[in-house]
Amino acid sequence: MAENFKKSYRFAYLSSLYITIVLTLALSVFLYTQSLLNFFFVLSFVLICYAICFVIIQYRVERFIYRRVRKIYDDIEMLDVEEIGDSPVTTDMRTLIKEVEKFAQQRKTEIETLKIREAYRKEFMGNVSHELKTPLFTVQGYILTLLDGAKDDPNILNKYLNRASKGVERLIYIVNDLDMITKLETGDLNLNYTNFDIVELVQSVFDLYEMKAAKKNIALTFDMNYKEPIMVHADKERIQQVLSNLIVNSIKYGKEDGTTEVSIEDLIRNKTIVRVTDNGEGIAQAHIPRLFERFYRVDKSGSRKEGGSGLGLAIVKHIIEAHHERIYVESDYRVGSEFSFTLEKVKKFPVVDVGTKIT
Repeated sequence: MAENFKKSYRFAYLSSLYITIVLTLALSVFLYTQSLLNFFFVLSFVLICYAICFVIIQYRVERFIYRRVRKIYDDIEMLDVEEIGDSPVTTDMRTLIKEVEKFAQQRKTEIETLKIREAYRKEFMGNVSHELKTPLFTVQGYILTLLDGAKDDPNILNKYLNRASKGVERLIYIVNDLDMITKLETGDLNLNYTNFDIVELVQSVFDLYEMKAAKKNIALTFDMNYKEPIMVHADKERIQQVLSNLIVNSIKYGKEDGTTEVSIEDLIRNKTIVRVTDNGEGIAQAHIPRLFERFYRVDKSGSRKEGGSGLGLAIVKHIIEAHHERIYVESDYRVGSEFSFTLEKVKKFPVVDVGTKIT
């Protein structure tokens, strides 16, 4: 790498010029005092002196300064910097300083990014271990109690086995969600696009969670009576998962005697937007930027009491983005929240009325 040098002679040029001027003036004064002033002799002295000074200074610069510049570039090359390795090396100090400053800024940005990722990784691992540890310890506690002799009582045996079974179901739920989000993030999950009625799908999700909502006396409604089907083009199963997560969240964190309302509107010519609105506790603005992170919980204690894997909104976001659509959230604390996402509408072709040809 060090052979590809673009040398700068500016320092040698100027240094040689200054030395030549000083020596010429000194010689001129000396010759003038000796009354032997000769123009051609002085001119020859100027040229020869300048050439000798240039060669000596340039040699010294190359030996003293360029060797250190080469060392700087070699040190940078060891860090695998492609931008510097592909360009010719310059010995001009200003250019070198700019390149080193640029290199340092890039490394600083990379280090800050790595620190953020490391902090996120630690938080993620802590959340995963916490989510798995709770049901594992629950199952372990019930099994150990049964092994210690509680199994001899049929009533306790049946009750503890049921509770242990619920703990295992929660573990399976978390693992399945982790598997799902991993596939979504790596692009391994294939989407099965079909045309379907989004109104009918919303109604089926309402029917599915009607009893869950009834426990808190929460009404699941549309904003209006949709008499005509609204056809969209997407993966029906995945969009049902999106709607289920959003509606279940609105029930979990909604207030009693509240409402969860779904509206479906035309956004632009080929897009439909689906809105899920509730009048629950709402979300503080400080939490909204991180709302779709894996395992992120606004209220850690209260959220875990409600159950769930903590991956619901992250999965929702990835499913919508896998469809190349957008998801939005608006919320007022203690007023309510609205989650909305876009879908592609099915193109409507005009109906051609073929009449009877009259001859």
